[in-house]
Amino acid sequence: MALGFVLISVAPAHEHELYNKLSKVPEIIELLPLFGEYDLIAKIEAEDYEKLAEIVVNKIRSIEGVIDTKTLTGAKFL
Repeated sequence: MALGFVLISVAPAHEHELYNKLSKVPEIIELLPLFGEYDLIAKIEAEDYEKLAEIVVNKIRSIEGVIDTKTLTGAKFL
């Protein structure tokens, strides 16, 4: 399983709209508003890192109003 945290910058005045749309993405298991450089952070669980990339590109970045994203991936300590 792949775990990712996506920092999302949103066009001004679209924060609520984007929050509502992203809340419907089943792979996003947690979504929180932020204050500062990024507007939202999404915690994503996916089958693998290829699927994680597909979710970021096809289900997050493709939404109108998303300006920029930064994806941080998680790993388990060995």
